[in-house]
Amino acid sequence: MRTQNGLRRAIENGETVFGASAATFSPTVVETLGTIGLDFVWLDFEHSGPSPYDSTVFEELTRAAEVADIELLVRLPKPEPPLVRKVIDAGVRTILLPRIETAAELQRGVEAAYFAYDGDVGDRGVGVGRSGNWEGYVDSFVGGEDSQVLVGTMIENERAVQNIEDILAVPRLGFAFIGPADMAMSMSGGDPLEKSPDQVTAAIDRTLEACLDAGVPVGRIRNSVAEAQAAVDAGYQIVRIGGDLSAIRSTLGGRIAELRD
Repeated sequence: MRTQNGLRRAIENGETVFGASAATFSPTVVETLGTIGLDFVWLDFEHSGPSPYDSTVFEELTRAAEVADIELLVRLPKPEPPLVRKVIDAGVRTILLPRIETAAELQRGVEAAYFAYDGDVGDRGVGVGRSGNWEGYVDSFVGGEDSQVLVGTMIENERAVQNIEDILAVPRLGFAFIGPADMAMSMSGGDPLEKSPDQVTAAIDRTLEACLDAGVPVGRIRNSVAEAQAAVDAGYQIVRIGGDLSAIRSTLGGRIAELRD
């Protein structure tokens, strides 16, 4: 099993990484996205897909990623420590914690991913899983894992933006990812149809500036080349540029529409 987290290495070296979502959760799609040169595959277990509590789900997904030299970026359904530990033990190196509003919430999730944390013992336990080649406790595994795990947080609601400096100060936070849609919902005043674009833009700008000031890599979704390039120029290091289903709709939908016209 591959032990190096290429995504973590890249962003720590100041590089920009590009990825796409795989809403089909197909190992074939994961492998294909790697062969075309992307850096990561976004798997959103918060909104769809199989249960992340079933660790066997990740066996073929992580194998496909290793074959094509691409990293999985797994968005969990909630930032609870038992789930963090289970998914990482299953072989996933990079996880994204959603629905974070405070530093305390985030720290519980981040600490669960590490054996050693902030000068003390972390909250990750030792078990038999794919991340350790099914061997259980091995000194080299425990010593090396903490240098490969990468934990990010979603910034996707008004309270998170208000607490952004404290959130970014959580030890061993690897990156932040901005969620404008949920951010807009949280600022709608109870009416999802009443959204203030200026307010959301200001929140995004504040988050980006705080991340750059704190030295925390930050990402967002940009679905065109021009938008993605503008994001990179603005300082974003992690950019999701589309997905499997949107690519099908765009490419094949455009072709069939043109043929039928």
